[in-house]
Amino acid sequence: MKLRVLVLINALAVAITISIVNYYFRHNWYDVMITFSASFVSSFIFIYYLIEKYIVAKIKIIYKLIHNLKLGKDLKDAIGDHVTSDPINDVEKDVKEWAKQKKSEIEDLKKQEQFRRDFLSNVSHEFKTPLFAIQGYIEALQDDMDDPVMVKQFLEKASKNVDRLSYLVKDLDEISKLESGEIPINYVKFKINDLIKEVMESLEMKAVQHKIKLSYKDKYDEPILVTADREKIRQVLVNLIDNSFKYGKENGNTSIRLYDLHDQVLVEVTDDGIGIEEKYLPRLFERFFRTDSSRSRQIGGSGLGLAIVKHIIESHQQTINVRSTEGLGSTFGFTLQKARQMPFPVLPVLKS
Repeated sequence: MKLRVLVLINALAVAITISIVNYYFRHNWYDVMITFSASFVSSFIFIYYLIEKYIVAKIKIIYKLIHNLKLGKDLKDAIGDHVTSDPINDVEKDVKEWAKQKKSEIEDLKKQEQFRRDFLSNVSHEFKTPLFAIQGYIEALQDDMDDPVMVKQFLEKASKNVDRLSYLVKDLDEISKLESGEIPINYVKFKINDLIKEVMESLEMKAVQHKIKLSYKDKYDEPILVTADREKIRQVLVNLIDNSFKYGKENGNTSIRLYDLHDQVLVEVTDDGIGIEEKYLPRLFERFFRTDSSRSRQIGGSGLGLAIVKHIIESHQQTINVRSTEGLGSTFGFTLQKARQMPFPVLPVLKS
């Protein structure tokens, strides 16, 4: 409501009240009309002056403060020259918007705090398990070093736990650098078909060990050029295929497929393993998240692989997704930017 309308309503209320009282005592309509006119004008001027001087002036200062603080100015510079024609409504609107924004910020901070707690708890647990194992083996060796066979076994087990710690530290360092942008993306043009075949060849022995059949359809042999960081996409493929081995079934299959999406290429890695419950899918790319903690730790890994994969793909300004059915298998798919085909140069026509 405009200030003048507000003052007008109040002045009318005062004038009508005085006129009613006047009529009650004098019963003279002429006096009532004069009283009404005089009281209305004087009330309007008095109320307007009162509100303008003692209320609106203060509200304007508060509004300027809110407005400039929203712009990120220091408190000492917050009271500026911002002018508004309707400070009361503007203050109400801005305070509501500001309160909504602050509520959203507080909710985000609470989520970040919870994430920080979960992360520290997970890091502590992941480090504690191999450290306690190493400590136990060392204490056992200190107590009895006479049996060389047992000493060798304990040292091998301790060495495996040291390797696990090393993987944890390496992956934590990598994901930290990816998040902060310290690791640059070196874009090059390459054939994604060739990279997939290279990765498959490098993982061939591991597939045999897990009794998994790796397949890549011949119909995708036509060269498909993409623009991306070749080594980082190699890391993504290795991680996804390796995961399909860990959670695949014996004598199962892992297949890699490519789909042409006009200006993008969709790469999918599909297995017919144990699958993932639907309730876990939204959290699958979180750091240290495991659907089955006991089985995952027996299999090994740092628990950061999928988080690193997600960061790599998103740093390419692309997307990654997963679909899965428990007991039937999972499919991880990510997109890559197709390389731009350079047009053939137009040669000038030579006149004879």
